[in-house]
Amino acid sequence: MTTPIFRNAVPADTARCYHIETTAYEGDEAATREKIATRIARYPEGFLVMELDGEVAGFINGGCAYDVVMSDEAFKELVGHDPAAPNVVIMSVVLDPVHQGKGHSTRLMREFVDRMRAMGKQTIHLMCKDRHVALYERFGYRYVKPSASDHGGMAWHEMLMEL
Repeated sequence: MTTPIFRNAVPADTARCYHIETTAYEGDEAATREKIATRIARYPEGFLVMELDGEVAGFINGGCAYDVVMSDEAFKELVGHDPAAPNVVIMSVVLDPVHQGKGHSTRLMREFVDRMRAMGKQTIHLMCKDRHVALYERFGYRYVKPSASDHGGMAWHEMLMEL
């Protein structure tokens, strides 16, 4: 198996990340190219990419907040983001479908968590669909509540990991 390389995203990754985002997420739940570019530009430390064989195969991105409001749509463009804040809010966890089912998402999540812990963050928050709740629980997140968000017309659930 190819050893993954983890690094922070750079602007040149925007097109590839957008392609992965739109192939892995359904309908309106995918971030726009502009949102991805903004996330890379404003907080590359929170935008971790995983390369396999020299190509971006997946990524996790997030921002930081003092007061986490998971249904805040503006935060997806990092409005209210403060890199000094102790709480990380994940916006995307995405792996190219050709690389799914090989344990890469576990490696990507572990690396992200390790990096956030090393930066002194206290919590990581995310929203997921029903079918992913058990997956995130295995990663160490705990279920918080059904989310008020109807992003992409879907039902979401809030999850939390304390670091």
